[in-house]
Amino acid sequence: MSRRNFIPAGGSFAALAVAVAVVPLLSGCGVSTKGDFNRGKQLFAAQCSTCHALKDAGSTSTIGPNLDAAFSQARASGMDPETIAGVVKNQVENPRPAEETTGGANPSVSMPADLVTGEDLDDVASYLGTVAGNPEFKGPSLPDDPGALVFSQNNCAGCHTLEAAGASGTTGPDLDSAVPNDLKTASAVREAIVDPNKRIAPGFPPNVMPQTYGQEISSQDLNALVQFLLKCSGKGAQTAPCQPTSGK
Repeated sequence: MSRRNFIPAGGSFAALAVAVAVVPLLSGCGVSTKGDFNRGKQLFAAQCSTCHALKDAGSTSTIGPNLDAAFSQARASGMDPETIAGVVKNQVENPRPAEETTGGANPSVSMPADLVTGEDLDDVASYLGTVAGNPEFKGPSLPDDPGALVFSQNNCAGCHTLEAAGASGTTGPDLDSAVPNDLKTASAVREAIVDPNKRIAPGFPPNVMPQTYGQEISSQDLNALVQFLLKCSGKGAQTAPCQPTSGK
């Protein structure tokens, strides 16, 4: 799971908008031709989606800038994917310094340095250069189920694969794979969400999934999420109730 210490949405969006406006000379740097789109999408889901909203990734977080909003006007004005990728790469390599508070520098209000580097950064930049602010990418399709929206809004797609939610994350277990029999009851699924370290999936380390969903997700939404997962995980997307209803 990615780290959450990003700049809050307000000042951060303005800073990114300025960066988009003043870095046209990055055009032609070739970033988007170097990176792997599909791998970049997976890396974004795992490393960036918990802080940034992006339609194509199905992420809705407001901790950091909305990347579609940040790049839509520039793209509409003719900024090419290579330039957008260059801006993204520059912002990641040179994050805004932590703002000063009365108690000194606060690392919780700035994007961490070296979040992704090297080839990983090329891949993420290539992906964002293609999709950020691009109206052709409308985001994952979701079934008409309140739990699907809860899954999307809490960025579960950043770590899990689930066809019914258009999710392809690989940081956590693949929810389209066979679900263990002891995770097929509402109480067991709820416990896996609110107390994820109690039962660690084979092959995955502890302390990766946030342990605060019990406080961050309302009881009503949590119930909806549990029912959605019971209905649509374990190849559930092959059943009619789990079929997406809209989106690209």
